[in-house]
This record gives sequence, structure tokens and C-alpha cells, in this order.
Amino acid sequence: MSKIKVTIWNENVHELEQNALGDYIRQSYPNGIHQCLKENLTADDLEIRTATLDMPEQGLPDALLNDTDVLVWWGHCAHARVEDELVEKIRTRVTCGMGLLVLHSGHYSKIFKRLMGTSCGLRWREIGEKERLWVVDASHPIAKGVPETFTLPHTEMYGEPFDIPDDGKVIFMSWYEGGNVFRSGVAFQRDAGKVFYFSPGHETYPIYKDENVIKVIGNAIRWANPQQPILKDRLATNQAVPLEKVTTENPMEKIDTSALHEKQ
Repeated sequence: MSKIKVTIWNENVHELEQNALGDYIRQSYPNGIHQCLKENLTADDLEIRTATLDMPEQGLPDALLNDTDVLVWWGHCAHARVEDELVEKIRTRVTCGMGLLVLHSGHYSKIFKRLMGTSCGLRWREIGEKERLWVVDASHPIAKGVPETFTLPHTEMYGEPFDIPDDGKVIFMSWYEGGNVFRSGVAFQRDAGKVFYFSPGHETYPIYKDENVIKVIGNAIRWANPQQPILKDRLATNQAVPLEKVTTENPMEKIDTSALHEKQ
């Protein structure tokens, strides 16, 4: 059985800052969030690679992106630095079948907003309060083996309203100590690709060391893994040849219609 090829992309900016905040973050993620996720997600059925914004081609050259089954995305303060050309390549890859997991503040990433078609705005508060997650749909594969509810002792609050499309399947809901609630785990289908947004994971708290959070992300990777070969071009799947014999006379047979199709 072939392994799922997973690429974990992290902007890796806060972890490298030479200041008090950077020092604090490195206590939880000394080698970066991407390495922490890789270490905790390692399993026999996963082939995990990592990439960061400061690498050549912003960490995702065509050879790597086109060899990725599921892309895990973490970004926070450098969304604008991600090149539009790369965003379009990722969007195309997702619509052709690649899975995408967007974590925490990645809700404001270019790729997530592009795929959602909305602002993806929300309310937020950062005072280190408690978060309790609840499983909304225990039958969903992403919730497999996850307890009905679990608590994160310190987190950043993300609260409703959350400006995402109505076609998302809510799998997890969160309640925060300050009283807010949030759709913290939502799954989407975009053409042939699956997308999952999961909010827990602030950079200053060791949330990616929590076994339940890692369980959810691992489940989501396996759920988003394409079950069919990823298409090189989704338009190639359009049915051009009739399945049955067409006997109806074409009223436009003698008219040049090429101009109607040249931009499609």
C-alpha cells in the first residue's frame, strides 16, 4: 500500500524572531511548528515532508506540489508575502483532487479565502483562556477516535460570526472561557479536492503537542487523501464524445462557432 504524501507548509516567521516573543515560542516549538507537526504525526502510512516560506520558490516548487497528496498549511503574519502565482497553483491542484488542511490563523491565508470566496473574517481575543471542543458529528471520519469533548488549557479565542460559505460540514464546535463559541472544525469539497479548516493551534501555546489535536489532524489527512489519481487538468474530464448516436440535425452546422469556445 502506497503512503500518503503529506507536505506541511509553515511560514516559519515567529519561530525565528530574535525577541522575547520568539524566545517564548521556541520553548514550545524549538524547531518550528512544521517540525513539531511532522514529529507528532509520523505514522507508517504517511510520508511527511516540510516546507517554509523562506525556502526557494516559497517552499513549494512544482515538483514538490505536484507530488503532494495532502497539503497542511499554517500561516499567521506573512499571508501577503505568499505569491499569487503560487496560490493559483495550489488552488488548481486542490480542484484537481489534492487535499488541503488549513490550520488556525490560516483562515486569513490567500489560498483559503480564494477557495472559500469570502472574507473568512472572525472575532478573536488573546488572553490565554480555556477552550473546550465538542464533537458535532461523531460519525465523520475526522472525528474517529476523538473523545466527545476535550479541553485546551490555554488558547487564542476565535469567535462567531465566522464568514465562511454555508456548504461546510461542521465537525467540531468550540466554547471559550470568555463565553464565545466557534465552528472550529469545518470540512468542504472544492471540485475534486477536500478542504478541512481546524482552528486550534496558536503559535505561543503548545497546542500541537496535544494528543487529541494531533488525532484530529491525522484523521483529516487520511480523509482528505484523494481516493482517485489527482488530475493534471480537471477540464480533461469533460465529456466531449457523445455516449449515444446523435441524429438530431444541428441548426448551426453551417455557422462558424469557434469564437464562442476559444476562451473556454
